[in-house]
Amino acid sequence: MYDEIKIGDEAEISKVVTEEDIQKFSEVSLDTNPLHLDEEFAGKTIFKKRIAHGIIGASLISAVLGTKLPGVNTIYMSQTLNFLAPVYIGDEITARVKVVKKRDDKHMIFFETVVVNQDGKKVITGEALVKKD
Repeated sequence: MYDEIKIGDEAEISKVVTEEDIQKFSEVSLDTNPLHLDEEFAGKTIFKKRIAHGIIGASLISAVLGTKLPGVNTIYMSQTLNFLAPVYIGDEITARVKVVKKRDDKHMIFFETVVVNQDGKKVITGEALVKKD
């Protein structure tokens, strides 16, 4: 419930990014950029190998908001995203959200959002706004 959520509350979710994740996301999103799918092409880029779609990492933010904090019956209103570093196949990424502000009259909650890799390096940062009954 909205009233139980406090400024400073945090939650997170983690996953290892797999080849299958990239293939399935490419099919669903229609993003067939060879940077994600073609090792030879990706090897000639600044990344030197294939990278995951940035939105795969960002989608974990949605997973935290919808399943952990605030959880079920959350309406995702907006999100800013800053893509800071690539995510590679085999990386374990963790999305964390932290309550930074609440607007009681509208039951809105503002979050700081971050996705880090297994080395603690920030790969995505941003802010989210949700509505919670």
